Amino acid sequence: MWEKCSTSNLVDNRTVQFRVLSESQCERIYRAVLEVMERTGADIHNPEALELLKKAGCWTDGIRARIPSYLVERAIASAPSRVVLADRNGRRRLFLEGNNSYFGPGPTNPYFIDVETGERRKVTKQDVCNVAKLVEDLPNLDFCMSLASISDVTPGLADVHEVHAMLQYTTKPIVTWAFNEKNAATIISLCEEVAGGAEELQRNPFLVLYAEPTTPLKHPRESLGKMMLMAEKALPVMYTPGVQGCATAPASMAGVIVTAAADNLTGLVIHQLKREGAPYIAGGVTTNMDMKTMIHCYGSSPEFSLMHAAYTEFVHYLGLPMFSTAGASDSKLLDEQAAIEYSLTIFAAALSGANLIHDVGFLEAGMSASLEALVMGDEIIGYVRNIIKGIRVDDETLAVDLIDKVGPGGHFLREKHTRDNFRKEFWLPKIIDRERYHAWEETGKLTYAQRLNRQARKILQEYRGEPLSDVVLFRLQEIVNSAEAENRKSRGAEN
Repeated sequence: MWEKCSTSNLVDNRTVQFRVLSESQCERIYRAVLEVMERTGADIHNPEALELLKKAGCWTDGIRARIPSYLVERAIASAPSRVVLADRNGRRRLFLEGNNSYFGPGPTNPYFIDVETGERRKVTKQDVCNVAKLVEDLPNLDFCMSLASISDVTPGLADVHEVHAMLQYTTKPIVTWAFNEKNAATIISLCEEVAGGAEELQRNPFLVLYAEPTTPLKHPRESLGKMMLMAEKALPVMYTPGVQGCATAPASMAGVIVTAAADNLTGLVIHQLKREGAPYIAGGVTTNMDMKTMIHCYGSSPEFSLMHAAYTEFVHYLGLPMFSTAGASDSKLLDEQAAIEYSLTIFAAALSGANLIHDVGFLEAGMSASLEALVMGDEIIGYVRNIIKGIRVDDETLAVDLIDKVGPGGHFLREKHTRDNFRKEFWLPKIIDRERYHAWEETGKLTYAQRLNRQARKILQEYRGEPLSDVVLFRLQEIVNSAEAENRKSRGAEN
């Protein structure tokens, strides 16, 4: 009998994360960010935020605020190093800490590739319902975003309608945007109704709001208003700059990260001044402008993944959760280019250890999306997660006694060890084809894109979900109706 190891250190490396920056490089970037915030500062277009900064000791000149380093350090110290997101039922599901990585769709696409016709058309509210249904079913999508900018509802309330749709068809955490502070308050009301009250939502939040500065170094009134509202409610918020090297940031990857971080940390200082200890998720969309087409690059740019990975390391160096981007393509169709870009960006994001990773389902540089792309992204994430988990090395997996039992020339097909372990150790795809040629031919010779389409339609047809109660559905509709009535009233007053 082989003498088994008695040590408790059975697994030395459970992940295969990589590093882009050294500790000293993170330190140097941090010092550069502090210098930008203290020397150049930022334009603050929200009077309340500007007053908070002034009272805290910032130097202000009109709307320009220069933030001393000690305030940045204080804000970093007071912000939680972890944020936990629950599902719609209050069960804690996503632990945004360490290198835990969770994936989901993105927001704001004005166009959708129709799952039935293949037509590129404007987004409807039903598309958001369908996105939520797929997210609920797909095991590697951990949170829901709308993939949409809805065209068939009141334009000023499209963001409210997105959340209304998602709440009805998925139990998974929701990440969303809001056009303004008023709509953000309505969205919070919808989620509080589902949670059973403000305190319940605060204790086990399933809502994260996405707000953005105007890079570089400009912070709009509404963006800061939404962020401070979430701080006041002690609900998680992401204040996420979208930074383009060569355009809104220097033509250098380090310069892009410094610009993004300066905007991000300016938001954090204001956020923590509003409510110390409120949950904040850092990050940003860091990429470059293609100087030939003037397009904001997604998956077709290797620097996109490299900068996101480096920015993740910098944010983790500060001890904050990281919001990142992957599963997006510049291709107009769900084709070979999209598959390459999805695979590489998802792999890089997972390797980086980013915590909340969005934009799965994007095509056309964030102008259109498709349900088939969500299904493809889910499968790629599953593939990548089975690489990231590493290899378990213990007495069971080493299987020395079993190898001795089977011996030379034997096989392991009938062994209990095989039955117990093959699903745990080896990934089984759902859409990727491993059949022999004749079996593939007999089942219709379907391409990968055709199989993705079939699976997306199948999920929609078989969706059962977990419906909200009639009482809650009625209350949600009342909140939406009230917002619609108020919107009509304000439009009438303007006219």
